[in-house]
Amino acid sequence: MFENLGVKNLFYIESLEEIKDKHLDYILLNGILHYERDIQATLNQVQKQINQACRLIIIYYSSLWKPIIKLATWLGLRSKGPEQNWLSHEDIDNFLLLSDFELVRREQKVLIPIYIPILSNLINRYFAPLPFFRSFCLVNIAVAKPVSKPMQKASVSIVVPARNEEGNIENIVKRIPKMGLEDELIFVEGNSTDNTWKKIQEVTKEYKGHLKIKITQQDGKGKGDAVRKGFALAEKEILMILDADLTVPPEDLPKFYKAIIEGKGEFINGSRLVYPMEKKAMRFFNMLGNKFFALSFSFVLGQRFKDTFFR
Repeated sequence: MFENLGVKNLFYIESLEEIKDKHLDYILLNGILHYERDIQATLNQVQKQINQACRLIIIYYSSLWKPIIKLATWLGLRSKGPEQNWLSHEDIDNFLLLSDFELVRREQKVLIPIYIPILSNLINRYFAPLPFFRSFCLVNIAVAKPVSKPMQKASVSIVVPARNEEGNIENIVKRIPKMGLEDELIFVEGNSTDNTWKKIQEVTKEYKGHLKIKITQQDGKGKGDAVRKGFALAEKEILMILDADLTVPPEDLPKFYKAIIEGKGEFINGSRLVYPMEKKAMRFFNMLGNKFFALSFSFVLGQRFKDTFFR
């Protein structure tokens, strides 16, 4: 689990005071809220010690399993522990709210808590995440963050993957509005067969506006590779992606900027599927692919995606 989150350093602590003044990416409360006499006080103490970027992971167990766990204890299949607080999703949500945390996402895991060759791994891995089975899972995982505070003086890095878009380069530079104090525009040219790279160089040389422009050419192929290379060059607090074909008007970028700096979300995804689109703006099979990936991302990430910009 922690490897997937990119955690390199893992610390075990005996007191919350030990985390003070440390820059931590995650804090894991692994079942301890079941034994706390004052859950709100514990979460308040965590809140005071961490920074805005830190994420709190709370593992707690489903109340549906309470009779089964008590039976397993009585039968000697598990060691007897202190009396537990059995917490519902609503209880966790309320404690987070009272302690100035907000829920980022919730997941349910483990339908079979004992090892049965092949069967337990198959069911826990592939069936437990399905909507029908989630309510019956033993383990609940809540990921929370400190309540968002408005960002001040945040600047933007706008990454533009560009392949065969020679005609749009000058328009992109002219039409991007000023948002932060020191915004930057990053062109990543991707193996174009027209004069896109030459046009990027010309426009960059002549530009005298509010943006700092960086340019590069990608080593690999595909939009994902271009975006990753652009992000590696980015230096500002907010990252944006703007398609070089201008299917999203540059004039709309301040809407995304405003949502981010006001703490309305950590990831703001625009959707083309709210308003009517022009004819041939998204072909039938592109629409099917878009819907498939939107459902897949929503399932994997535990957050709703309506438009994945599939092309």
